[in-house]
Amino acid sequence: MVRIKSNHTILPSEPTPKGRLWLSKCDQLIHPRTYTPTIYIYKPQHRNHTTSCSVIERMRDSLSKTLVHYYPLAGRLRCIGRKQYEVDCNEMGVTLLEAESDKILDEYDDFAPDSSIRELIPKIDFGEPIEKLPFLFVQVTRFSCGSFSVGFASSHMVMDGVSATDFVKSWAKLARGYKLNKEETPSLDRMALQSQELRMVQAPRFRHREFEPLPLILSQSDNTEERNKETSIELLKFTKEEVEKLKIKVNQATKVQEIVGQHGRPYSKFEALSAHIWRCVTKARRPDNLQPTVVWTVGDIRNRLNPPLPGNYFGNAVFPTVTPECLSGDIISKTLSYAAEKVRESIETLTDEYIRSQFDFLTSDQLHKFGSVQDHFLGNPNLTIGCWTGIPIFEADFGWGKPIYVGLGALDGDGSTFIIPTSAGDGSLIVAICLQKTHMKAFKMLFYEDLEN
Repeated sequence: MVRIKSNHTILPSEPTPKGRLWLSKCDQLIHPRTYTPTIYIYKPQHRNHTTSCSVIERMRDSLSKTLVHYYPLAGRLRCIGRKQYEVDCNEMGVTLLEAESDKILDEYDDFAPDSSIRELIPKIDFGEPIEKLPFLFVQVTRFSCGSFSVGFASSHMVMDGVSATDFVKSWAKLARGYKLNKEETPSLDRMALQSQELRMVQAPRFRHREFEPLPLILSQSDNTEERNKETSIELLKFTKEEVEKLKIKVNQATKVQEIVGQHGRPYSKFEALSAHIWRCVTKARRPDNLQPTVVWTVGDIRNRLNPPLPGNYFGNAVFPTVTPECLSGDIISKTLSYAAEKVRESIETLTDEYIRSQFDFLTSDQLHKFGSVQDHFLGNPNLTIGCWTGIPIFEADFGWGKPIYVGLGALDGDGSTFIIPTSAGDGSLIVAICLQKTHMKAFKMLFYEDLEN
């Protein structure tokens, strides 16, 4: 059982700029009540240096200093029209909770994002008007063994995974008593994206399938039946050796063009693992061979725009993308490089020209349509794959060592999949996946067996 001991509203330690911060279409795509739950687990080696009092004081004081640099996080959303928002930088602050648990760390097993982990994530009262909700809720929970966790619920509308990681890294550095250099402070200049959106709007130059409904089960007219089926969550570990073995398997083919793909280079870890997951999930679901299926994901556009966004750009700089529609029978029967190539095509779609066309496609009506649809279901016969392997999530050292685990605090919806690096830093990975219970057992077996066969 977890008990909340105290609740703090943390304000910036110094006066910060007032005013309004423009939100891009990348931001506006996110539903305003979407908060990303993440968990950082710490196991200090010197228990006497990390009393409950010292932990919360360090976190509270350093968070206040961090908000001086990330002052929009201390603001609130302001509605300016139909599905249109901006940030009111009003210094209202963020929420920091102090909690304690009777459990020891080992009782949380592999930290799968189930109900036991969710009690380590701040609970948000969504009955509150959106204009009153803080953008950030943090819960510091101390376990009876002396270890502790830092759970986040952060507004996805104001920052993506890259920006959230930058924020946590900056907070941790200030907690250790250091100062931030210029490169470590966030870029709040929105002109780079604003200039894209405020230029003369043209007709979209491409078909944007990423904003279209996904394939349904052949015998069904909607996804109601599938989305109501019971799901379960598993964390599956791939060692460095298994990851390398999979890459070799994907890149082994009889034709040279299959080995390197259409873009002239071997398939990456993400492409290889995504293809493997897609095939195993499809096999486990046992669909009709003619069943269409896709993988939906997002791509970071910071370096895909011309000119690129600053590396420390703070906000959302990701756009969705989707693989070509494939037949389940082809995903199962063809070489693994076939699925890997389809994953590659979805990512390579996000060129500067295509992204500009996405901006033009997303009129205010389209934003409202996409952001307000409550049945945006990514499950059977499809799946969505996210990835944190390129984000330095383990650099969040608040002064008592790096976290031993970083992951999602929740994973909801059939087909939701996340690839996460391990704290070992040796190339081993964790696949967090949510599937219908009737499919999970077969998937777990196939996940490892297919690698060997």
